[in-house]
Amino acid sequence: MSTETPVAVSIVVPVRNEAGNIVPLITEIAAALDGLWSYEIIYVNDGSTDDTAQRLAEEMARRPNLRVLRHDKSTGQSAAVRSGIRAAHGAMVATLDGDGQNNPAFLPDLIAALEKGGAGVGLVAGQRVGRKDTGFKKLQSRLANKIRNAVLHDGTRDTGCGLKAVRRDVFLMMPYFDGLHRFLPALVRREGYDIAYIDVIDRPRHSGVSNYGFFDRLWIGIMDLAGVWWLIRRKKPTPVAIEVKSC
Repeated sequence: MSTETPVAVSIVVPVRNEAGNIVPLITEIAAALDGLWSYEIIYVNDGSTDDTAQRLAEEMARRPNLRVLRHDKSTGQSAAVRSGIRAAHGAMVATLDGDGQNNPAFLPDLIAALEKGGAGVGLVAGQRVGRKDTGFKKLQSRLANKIRNAVLHDGTRDTGCGLKAVRRDVFLMMPYFDGLHRFLPALVRREGYDIAYIDVIDRPRHSGVSNYGFFDRLWIGIMDLAGVWWLIRRKKPTPVAIEVKSC
C-alpha cells in the first residue's frame, strides 16, 4: 500500500524561454504553499530553446514534488496549460505564468476560495490591480476585455491574468482550442458553474522578455471570440442520465 499523501492541488506553470525565472518562481511557489496543502508543481516546457530545460532538471533533482512536461515544439500557452492539467494528480489545479509577473503569494487565496465555494464554483480568477505593463499593453488589454465582455457578458474585467484556480474535471469538460485560456470564465459559466474573483497585485517580470505579442494574435482573437459566442449560443442543457436496472 502506498504511504504517499494524495495530491490535493496541482500547480501548472507553462513556460517558453524563461530560464532566468525558473528557480526564483519555484522557490516562491514552495514558500507560499508549504504546510497548507499537499501539492505538486507541473512545469510545461513549451518548446524552449534557451536553458529552461537544464534549470528545470536541476530543480527536479532537489524537489520531489516537481514534475516537468516537454513539448517538442512550441504550441502556445493554451496547449501548455491543457497538457499540465491533463497530467495533474490534484482535483484542484492552480495556474500562473512562468515569467514572474504573477505573484505566487496569491495562490493560497485562490485555492482556498475554490475549496470554500464547493461544487458550484468551477473557477476562481485572479483580477490584476496595479499592473506593471507598458501603457500600450494596458490599453490593449482594457480594449480587449471591454469587447469580450460586451459580446460574451462573462462579467469578468480581466481574463488575461494567469493566476487562476479551477476544478480539474470542470476544465476537462470544456472544448479545447488555441486561445482557450483567455475565455475560461465564459466557458466555465457555459458548463453551469459559478466564478469567484480575487484581486491580485501584478509585478514586473523577473527577467527575459514577453513571448506574446499583440498584432500577431489580434485577428486570431477576433475569430476565437466569434467561436466562443457561437459555442455559448449552441449550448443545450445537459440531461441527467439514469442507468436502468434490470428487474
